[in-house]
Formats: sequence, C-alpha cells, structure tokens
Amino acid sequence: MTTTLSPATPDTSAGDLTGKRRVAFAAFVDENYLPGFLALLRSLALSNPGVCEDFVVLHDDLKPSSIARIRALHPRIVLRRVDAARYDSYVKGDQDNYLVRKAYFILDVFRLRDYDTVITLDTDMVVLGDLGELLRLREGLAAVPQFFYGQHKLNSGLLVIQREYLSDAFCARIDQVGRAGTYELDKHDQGILNAVLDGDFVRLDARYNFVKRRLSGDLPVPEDTAILHFTGRHKPWQGGEAGYAQAEERWREFELTDAEFQAACLAPGGSLHHDLLVHYGTPYVARTGNVEVARRVAAAHLAAGEYQDAVEILGSVRIPLDEAWPHEVYGHALMSVSRHEEARTQLLLATAAPNRAATAYARLAQLAWVQGDNAEALKYATAGLTVDPTHRSSRLWAQRAAAVPAQERGAAEDQLAHVAFYMDRQGNAGDKLLPETVRLAFGADTTSRRWHPVHAHRLFDEAALERVNARRGLVIGGGGLFIPDTMPNGNSAWQWNVPDERLRAIDVPIMVLAVGFNAFDGQSYRARRFNESLRLLVEKSAFFGLRNHGSIAKVRSLLPPELHDKVVFQPCPTTVTRRLVAGWTDPSHREDTVLLNAAYDRAGLRFGHDYGHFLNETAKAVRAIGAHTEVRCVAHSLDDERIAFDLRREHGISLPVIPMYDFSNDEIRATYAKTRLVIGMRGHAGMIPFGVGTPILSLISHPKMAYFLRDIERPEWGVSVHEKNLGAVLTERALDILDHHSRTVADVHDRQELLWKVTQENAARIRTVLGR
Repeated sequence: MTTTLSPATPDTSAGDLTGKRRVAFAAFVDENYLPGFLALLRSLALSNPGVCEDFVVLHDDLKPSSIARIRALHPRIVLRRVDAARYDSYVKGDQDNYLVRKAYFILDVFRLRDYDTVITLDTDMVVLGDLGELLRLREGLAAVPQFFYGQHKLNSGLLVIQREYLSDAFCARIDQVGRAGTYELDKHDQGILNAVLDGDFVRLDARYNFVKRRLSGDLPVPEDTAILHFTGRHKPWQGGEAGYAQAEERWREFELTDAEFQAACLAPGGSLHHDLLVHYGTPYVARTGNVEVARRVAAAHLAAGEYQDAVEILGSVRIPLDEAWPHEVYGHALMSVSRHEEARTQLLLATAAPNRAATAYARLAQLAWVQGDNAEALKYATAGLTVDPTHRSSRLWAQRAAAVPAQERGAAEDQLAHVAFYMDRQGNAGDKLLPETVRLAFGADTTSRRWHPVHAHRLFDEAALERVNARRGLVIGGGGLFIPDTMPNGNSAWQWNVPDERLRAIDVPIMVLAVGFNAFDGQSYRARRFNESLRLLVEKSAFFGLRNHGSIAKVRSLLPPELHDKVVFQPCPTTVTRRLVAGWTDPSHREDTVLLNAAYDRAGLRFGHDYGHFLNETAKAVRAIGAHTEVRCVAHSLDDERIAFDLRREHGISLPVIPMYDFSNDEIRATYAKTRLVIGMRGHAGMIPFGVGTPILSLISHPKMAYFLRDIERPEWGVSVHEKNLGAVLTERALDILDHHSRTVADVHDRQELLWKVTQENAARIRTVLGR
C-alpha cells in the first residue's frame, strides 16, 4: 500500500463538492411581452413565497429601464443575451414575425450550463399554485402534453429540463432539426422539440400548463391550477379576448404597482424566502418606516448571518417603547456585532412583554456570560425561567453560569492555554470530544495540571490576556472555528471573540491546530472584518495548521502571498485517535451493526429542495442494509434524532436511537470502535469512527466531508445527499465494506498512518516552538 499523502489540488467550489442541485427559472423576455413577464414575477412570489431561485432572463433588446423594473421584482435575476443570428437559418422567411422569433429564442435555454434543473416559464403565464413538485423533479425533460394534439406531443411554455438536456449534444440535435425544417412550421419551438424528442418526455399534469383555450365560454379557472397560460395572440395586457373574462380576472390580480406588490408580499402571516423578504422589505421599510416589517427583515438577516444589515434596518426606524419583539431582535443584532451596551438597553425593554420576556432574559444572560459575569448571567437566566420554566435557552445559560470551573492543579508556567468551543451537556458529541483530543496531540495529560481553558465564545478581555500571557503558549483548536454564525461577534467575525488589539498583545507562542474553514455551500462571512482578523492571526502564529486541504485553499485565497507558506496541513486529531489514546487496543470483536447519522442544522443549506428525495433514498438503503446487518441511528445532538422520527413516520422504519450527546468521551470512542460501519453526515461522524479504526461512508452535505475524503484519497467513501441513486449507491458501497470488512479496516489503518506521519512531523515543529 502507498505510504505517501499527496492529495490533488482541491476543487474549492462548494456546490461541486456537495453535489447540491442548482435550480433556475428561465424565460425569453422582450419589450412587447414585458408587462406579461412582470405579472409572472409577481405571481411567482405571491403563490410560492418560500421559493427564490435564479431567474434567467433571455433577451436581445431590453431597455435599461425595463431591466430595472425586472430587478425590482426579483433579487436573483440573471441576464443572458440571445444570439439572434443563431436562428436565422431556422426562421427563413419569417424574420419579421415577432411570435416566430420569440418562439425560437427560448431554445437558448438549452445552452445554459450553470444549472442542474431549469424550469421555463412563458411571459404570458401566471403562477397560481405550489410549484414544489416541479422543483423536486430530477429525471428527464418534463412538460404538459398538448391538449388538442394527443399525448405524444408536448406543449411549450412550461418545461422542466434536467442536466442531460442542457448539453452541447442536445443543442446539436436542435440545430440539426431547426436547419432541416422537418417540423410543424406553425408550432415553431415546440415543433422542433417534438421532432427531436419524438414523444420521449415526462408527462406533467395539465394543471402545470393550463391553457386558456380550455376555458372558452368564460369558464372559471379550476382551483387546482398551478400555472395558467394565456396562449393565443390576444394577451390580457393588450385588452384580452372575448370569452375568457374569468381567466383574465386571475391575471389582473397580479397587475400591481411595486408598492402594492410589496405590501401584498409582506402582509402579516406570510412566510417569505430570505432573499424575497430582504428584497421587498428593505425598500418598503425605507418608504413606510413600518416597524413590524423591519423586525421581520432584521430576523431574516440574522438567520443568514447578515448581522450588520439587521442592525441597520432596525436602526433606521423608530421602535415604540412598548413594541417588545422589535427591541428583542434589535438587541440580538447589536449583540452579534459586539455593541453590548446598546444591546442590553434593547433587551431590557423587551423584557416588559410577557410573550418575549423569557427570550430577552436568555439573551441578557448570554451577553453577561460572554462578558465574563457569571453572577449577572445567572440572574437573568433565572428571571427567564421564572417567566417560562420550560424555556430551554434560559436553562442552558443558567447551567453555564452556575457551573463551577475546575480547580487548576498546575502552575501557570507548566500550562498551555487552550482556546476552544467547550460544549455543554447534551451538546454536539463531536464538539464535546474535540478539546480533549486536541490536548492529546500534546501529551497524555489533558487535565488542568497542564491546560488552562479559554472558551472561544467569551470576550477575550484584559484579564484573559493576562492569564494567557502567563502560560507557556496558546493553542487554538480544533473544530470548525472559522464559521460566522454559531456565536457571532463583531470583534473577529469568527468563533473566537478576540479584538485585534488583544490578539496583538499576546506574547507567548500561538499554535493553531486543526481548525477548519466551515462555511456551508451558500454561506458567507463578513469579509473585511474576518479577513483582517484572519491575517493578524496568521502573522502572529508560530504554527498555523488547518485540518484539510480544502480549508487551506480557502484561507490562502484570503491572505497575501507572503503568508501562504505559513498555512499548513494538520489533520484533525480525532482522525488519529488510535495513536493518541494511551493504552488503546483495537476491538477483538465488533457488534454486527451499522450506525446511521444525519444532521439537521442549517437544513436548507444542506438539502435544498431534496430532503424528500434524501429521506426516500435513505429508507431504501436502510431496508437493504438492514436485511444483512442491524442499522441504528446515532445522534450527535438532539436534532439528529429527526432521521429516526421521519423514517418511522414516512416509511414505517423503526431504528434504535443511540443518544451520543449524553455520552462521555470514552463512551463516544468505544461506541464507534465496536460497530462495523458508520454512515454519517456530520464531519465528526466520519472523522471520529475513522480515528478509532472503523470504516465510514460519508453523506456529503457540506464541503468539509469531501475535503477529508480527498485528503485520505478515498473519495469513494462519500456520496452526496443529492445523488440521484443515493439508495442504491449507499447500499452497494455499504454491503461491499461489510462483505470485505477486514480488508477495509486494514485500509482505514493504512490511511490513518499517513495522517499520523503528518501529525508527528508537526508535533516536532511545535516542540521546537515551545522549547521542549
């Protein structure tokens, strides 16, 4: 077996690593049909408020003012100019026929290469119902069959096009048929597609492309209609056509001014996608000063990690003293950018309302704890529990504030300070194990005789600085500390709440060990503050090791070239657990089990539109694997148990649940060491079992899992949660591992030796830094 580790340069595109489907809507738009397209955009937002994907606008002659009107109605407009000359050989004698040109130009949608699924909508359509079924489609090219021409022909306007059709090969077939003219001339684009497909398309229900002609005689629009299509030459914005009054009334529901449209979208009780809420709510608040809408927009910003934006929109309105909820959200936003005194004022105002008091008190407790005042934190947390004895956040802060710190047994000069996220009881099992495992990389003694803990989330103040400078050195790690939103602060914009001036004042050696760049696909940092803090940290560090080459590439891209060489590879110590735990022995016998882990934090970023697909495919795999070996659910956190609930509710599959969030570190290691295979979605549901010698399969919903598997040169040990045939792929790989278990365990040990060699080399460098 190979004994070198030279992973390929990682692809740093998060979407490519996770396999997350990129979905877009598309339409051809010009000045003649602009009124129809604006109505279409309004109808899409009002009927599907939780949906916001890219909308590709194909055009060849839109005015700047028209583009501005389009952008005002949708936050994710992508403009693509059509090459009109491409279709000259198709159009032949109809170059001046507008309808013919429009029909051909939509064919440019097949030339899009940035998406996995594209849904075309015509500019004479309005959306009246839920399009979730279309967003979840993953197979073929789907359309509604033509109403008058039989089931073998599709009707244009609504197409759901998958990746295999968004290709040069399919475009070549379109070009061949178009130039030959061997299609129904009066059908144009659908004539070409029908000739190319010859009936080979996925049939959709007529309600997704319900043509106006079916309502002749002024019939009402059926209630289940999802998309109403005003086919024919007479459009509603042009005066309409006799005999279709009820249909045209539905279209006129979306003939709104921007102000009317924003008000309709922002009506109380609605639930808008983050991007839509921000896009419509921001100008609405600027125009009206509406406090409730400002609160909703601010809450959306907070959920997305856009903390300064949340501060700014609530700071732009006058919040009445008795409006508790906006005060609470404003306080939360101010906390997140480290404007603590202002935050305290807002949160105290919020405690006046019984329905917001418990949450406000919990945030006040958090604020006091961050500032190092346990007594004040306990007071506020207790007040929160007095208002609501079941309030989980208040209980958490009460436990943190009341905890008695371990008595340090060693002398300061013999200790290393250790910045880490010290997890609470019933917190994430992986994060709970990490601080101890990082310490094991420095020696067998992980107690306070050799270590002084510094909680990453507490403000690193002058007293903390003094304590650190009294130690031999400072270790920072491990885990995904480079993430913006677990406990946001305005001092660093990552998890260690350290102001620059305090970081500069540290005068002992700083060693960053196995930290990860943990942003999800679709998640971003406050770039300037994070970049400045990161650069200073790298400059100050005597050793700067990141836990995978993907994180190294990301961090180096944010640094000047002269600092690149300081960023080196240091695997997460959990991956070499067998080498670190004193007296470790591999199990002589393993239970005949497979442990399944799924994660649900930031579920929208993990699954997109594919959670139903993931659950269905996982059910197939669990049944197939369960026919050979018992499958159990292992929960790193309380939320991880959802996979067991959903499998039972949706598929009648009952799995035993292992509550690993309640386990000690030794129990976590032992549980993973005695099973035969772990199928895990969390990063440490892969790295911990790997570290104790157990084979793994990673359910990839975050780039970090793919990074790790690339580093150990085993990408086949991972499968995207978006994989079309996830159930079959997972089953095949799991059964192969189980059938060749000894061989796979030996391969795990071999891969681990490569990481151990790197860890030993780095340990030698660190000993030199520390002088011992």
